Amino acid sequence: MKNIPVIFVCENSLAAAYEKALLELYKNGIPFKTQYDKPGDPLSLDCTMNITILDPLSEPMIHKAFPGGIEDLREYVLEVQGVKDHWVKNINDPEDTRWEYTYHGRLANYGAWKELRNGKSEVAGYFNINQIENVIQKLVKQPFTRQAQMITWMPNLDLDCYDPPCLQSLWYRIIEDEDGVGWLNCNVRFRSNDAWGANFMNMFGFIMFNKEIIADEIARRTGKKILLGRLNWHADSYHIYGKDIEAAKNRLFDRIEKTDFSERVYEFSNEDIKSIYDEATESIMKKIKEYDELHNKV
Repeated sequence: MKNIPVIFVCENSLAAAYEKALLELYKNGIPFKTQYDKPGDPLSLDCTMNITILDPLSEPMIHKAFPGGIEDLREYVLEVQGVKDHWVKNINDPEDTRWEYTYHGRLANYGAWKELRNGKSEVAGYFNINQIENVIQKLVKQPFTRQAQMITWMPNLDLDCYDPPCLQSLWYRIIEDEDGVGWLNCNVRFRSNDAWGANFMNMFGFIMFNKEIIADEIARRTGKKILLGRLNWHADSYHIYGKDIEAAKNRLFDRIEKTDFSERVYEFSNEDIKSIYDEATESIMKKIKEYDELHNKV
């Protein structure tokens, strides 16, 4: 084989799209080595994947197979919105083992990083651009613009980074319907997306980011109704690590013929699910505070 397969999936809801994409990868992906393989690990399954979710907030949103809980979804949404940006390391301190970046940090402070200078952590970089604010301003001024995009990749840091950003870009455009409602369409590109271990949380997180940070703010500034249109999710490498294939079979693939789709999903609007999600915020913020106190870094 000389070509990496390119797979296209289109579904109405997040949960349906997530399941369909995993099944297509399992059936049509090709074996690949990765730089993270340990001796004895099976080969990964890989492809280039394009997932279109036509109505990102429609039910059912939550798939029971994703390896995590409702509290984990809430924590990731908060992370994508910036609550862990201060966990990023001073890049010139070899003893600093914190994160190299956060997605929100790259989007809100593009071109900047932290360095240790005279014992103090200081912002460094060639520039510091809040891409989130710039995208919102562009869409408020001209909803049909083709220039409302954000990027994460910083070659001066990421070419030598052990685990550089998987998320590469977000692109937005608003289409207005006959009733004057604006529909925020979004294209997301990942260079690498762990289909089993991360993809569901990634998609859920950025759906909520698009609603709460982008669409709601545009609506507030314009006085117009802005809803989420389709999300197009592109992953250059969409893969299941070999070590995870057995878990994916047990939790999803082997259950497809034995269960109805409705048994494999939750509705995010369900009162109990929403309660767990909302009430998780307090414990998550407490956990972050405890981590900060334990890892008292400058």
